Amino acid sequence: LQMTREQYILATQQNSLPRTEHPQFYPVGIYGWRKRCLYFFVLLLLVTMIVNLAMTIWILKVMNFTVDGMGNLRVTKKGIRLEGISEFLLPLYVKEIQSRKDSPLVLQSDRNVTVNARNQMGQLTGQLTVGADAVEAQCKRFEVRASEGGKVLFSADEDEIVIGADRLTVTGTEGAVFGHSVETPHIRAEPSQDLKLESPTRSLVMEAPRGVQVNAAAGDLKATCRKELHLQSTEGEIFLDADTIRLGNLPVGSFASSSSPSSSAPRQTIYELCACPNGKLYLSPAGAGSTCQSSSNICLWS
Repeated sequence: LQMTREQYILATQQNSLPRTEHPQFYPVGIYGWRKRCLYFFVLLLLVTMIVNLAMTIWILKVMNFTVDGMGNLRVTKKGIRLEGISEFLLPLYVKEIQSRKDSPLVLQSDRNVTVNARNQMGQLTGQLTVGADAVEAQCKRFEVRASEGGKVLFSADEDEIVIGADRLTVTGTEGAVFGHSVETPHIRAEPSQDLKLESPTRSLVMEAPRGVQVNAAAGDLKATCRKELHLQSTEGEIFLDADTIRLGNLPVGSFASSSSPSSSAPRQTIYELCACPNGKLYLSPAGAGSTCQSSSNICLWS
């Protein structure tokens, strides 16, 4: 009886549910224009990925990307190495630029090549400009040093210019031109060459507070002028020390003897050196006494 009652209850509940003659079904998924749009976007994404991958492979091929670097650019342990000609369109900041051991370093520009040096405040302290017409350096002090030992060969600043080479050679046809005075302890010509001090249009002045000394150790010393040659000593003396002292082209005066000269008289070979009041020197034929007074006409016409 117990089982029959439960079956009766279940049968009654099933019979009490409403029955529909036409059940409704709801489709699951995307249909219609939404499905077509989704396929279109998926296809567009696929095409974009393929094009992007192809462009990436093309860029890698053209730029020559490798494990060590890109194209002429190689990344090494010591830094970055560039092979061939390199162009930089924007500023380049590096600590050091070196060339290969077997080739020089060339910095080339269509206009000027300028190298600037700045301090910590960003102020310009030095500048070197290589242009088509000139090479300009703007700095407090410019120095040129030797490769061995670091000896200063040339230095220039606002106060002075120093040339530290062992020998300064001027090869110009006009020589060296100095606008003002020249101070030097020694002037020497090249071996087997003559030393010439010349002033074509004005005078030549050599001054020294303790004296001027001109020596010719193995030759002659010659002083030639067009007009007068003055030897003056205001407080000292003029000392001529030589084995032979000659005064050439001196005028010769005449000596009138009391006795008429004979044709058999010997030729005059000894003369007397006379001086006029103005300092002019002349020769007079020597006699038993002084003959300078008899030839005073030379002093009158001088």
